[in-house]
Amino acid sequence: MQGTALYIASVLGTGLLVLPGLAADVAGPASIVSVLAVIVLAVPLAGTFAALAARYPDPGGVASYVRRALGRTAARATGYWFYFGVAAGFPVLAVLGAEYLTAILHIDRVAVPILVFAILIPPFAVNMLGVRVAGWVQFVLTGLLVGIVVFVVAAAFPAVEASSFTPFLPHGWAGVGTAISLFVWAFAGWEVGTHISGEFRDPRRSIPIATAIALVVTGLAYLLLQVVTVGVLGEDAGAGAVPLLSLAEAVAPGFGPTAIGAIAAIVVLGVMNAYLAAFGKLGASLASSGDLPRVLAPGAEPGGMPRRALLLTFVIAMVYCTIALATGGDLQTFILIHTSNMVSIYAAGMIAATLILPRFTAGWFMAVVAAVLSVGLLLLAGANLLPAAALALAAILVTVWKRLRRPSRRADAPDGGIVAAEAGSNVEVKTTAVPAERSSALDSARS
Repeated sequence: MQGTALYIASVLGTGLLVLPGLAADVAGPASIVSVLAVIVLAVPLAGTFAALAARYPDPGGVASYVRRALGRTAARATGYWFYFGVAAGFPVLAVLGAEYLTAILHIDRVAVPILVFAILIPPFAVNMLGVRVAGWVQFVLTGLLVGIVVFVVAAAFPAVEASSFTPFLPHGWAGVGTAISLFVWAFAGWEVGTHISGEFRDPRRSIPIATAIALVVTGLAYLLLQVVTVGVLGEDAGAGAVPLLSLAEAVAPGFGPTAIGAIAAIVVLGVMNAYLAAFGKLGASLASSGDLPRVLAPGAEPGGMPRRALLLTFVIAMVYCTIALATGGDLQTFILIHTSNMVSIYAAGMIAATLILPRFTAGWFMAVVAAVLSVGLLLLAGANLLPAAALALAAILVTVWKRLRRPSRRADAPDGGIVAAEAGSNVEVKTTAVPAERSSALDSARS
């Protein structure tokens, strides 16, 4: 139940607040077709991540799969893309949440910076208590979110008018293609579960079930919201800056805006809570493998609490939010950093999946399809991949630095010590000399 809640929250993100209106604006009623298309496209991506997480539970998530298939440097780059690149989404969530709250509660926008930092604190505090506590909190938040979405859809359906669906293709199939590209980002987030896969009691059984339930729930949520957005608002569906608020005001003038305010708060807190569970485990895992300072390593083990890695994540989030507010709250740059790193992670993860999953299984076939789609998205990203390229360069420089330090480490190692050298997958070990009088005791301990 907790895993399903985390998956749903990571996919039903802020896209729920704005995408139905944006898609209706570019594709009209045919935006419903775009939602159906993306639901179908999401199946191989979600299925591949489920197959990987179930077979190889590891707090390193996608980085651990890339390490198995493509080596340490590629894995380090993948870890950095998530830990430092995807983290650029924190100000997007916090500022959007603050803007929604000020608009609905009629608070002066001067309060936005205060609300931004206030929104950051609760999810971090909850995750400091452990991923299992965060999982139950997420279960409650996701239940409230799904309940409110059901309320809005149920209230809106009686107001749907058949005339709103004609003409069905006002902008042609090109508009449908644009709407599909918008909804692709709505169905991102399946990689989050890979980092907490080790927390499941039975990953091979639980993760595919949680993924399947989340696919159905998120797909239905986006599809039904698209139907009622088009059917109720018609040509005005994409006119307002906050389409979900317009829909709520149209069907429930008294309670609607309050419901949307609750949705905004739950979405922001829920997405942060879900992603932080992944950030904490990944940070500790990167530290354990020497890709971040070793002091951050505690908590990588199943059931562990990666508090130090979470504290570093909090600092990164605060820095990003401070920069966003100092530059006037323009979120486009942070969205581009976030999405370019996400596309890079997906491409690397899906390519790795085709190499490590058993050939000709259902998971492997889904990985092949998802790899083709991910590489296509990578090509479409173009110049927006510069932030991801910078982090990849940092990963390469870390590899060079480690190799330059290796001779000095070997020279400084005391006699009888252990020396481990990183050279791809090769590890050079110098065994420890054991005094003769201790060998029998050690033999007993070994047996």
